[in-house]
Amino acid sequence: MRLGPVILLIGTAAVVGWLAPDLSAQRTGEPGTAEMAAAAQQAQAAEDARREAWLAEATVVNRSSDGHFYLDARVEGRTTRFLVDTGASIVALTGEDARAIGLNWDDSDLVRIGRGASGDVYGVPLMLDTVELDGFRADKVDAAIIPEGLDVSLLGQSFLSRVKGVRIDGSRMILGEE
Repeated sequence: MRLGPVILLIGTAAVVGWLAPDLSAQRTGEPGTAEMAAAAQQAQAAEDARREAWLAEATVVNRSSDGHFYLDARVEGRTTRFLVDTGASIVALTGEDARAIGLNWDDSDLVRIGRGASGDVYGVPLMLDTVELDGFRADKVDAAIIPEGLDVSLLGQSFLSRVKGVRIDGSRMILGEE
């Protein structure tokens, strides 16, 4: 058997797959990369519109006497006190705050979710339906319940990264301003 035709056939299939990746998706009725890209673009446009609709005036948070920034935000429709933690990857809820919001868990749900200054951090990962701050609403926010070792809930990047502009100016943190 000659290898030339086989190599030519494999090469042709690779080029067709590279140039026209949507062909198989169109035949099976599944969304192709163009459709998925359009859907992602629509989702991003909706998120951008939501950011633009946020209050014209930014939310200003004054530094507390302990050097941190605290604010109240609504989680699942309930007001919760947060320490704004730009170094936290996700929103972290104390066990007490999680219970007040109506979130329940079992100790068997605890998993290692990260590492803090004092060692491994265990919690219950979850997705919050809504987090709201002064008229800005973020849906489907990554979070975790930290039942032990957390004194105050943390407002981390899973929410803050959706806010248009976060900056510290002296003793003030300004959210929602570019």
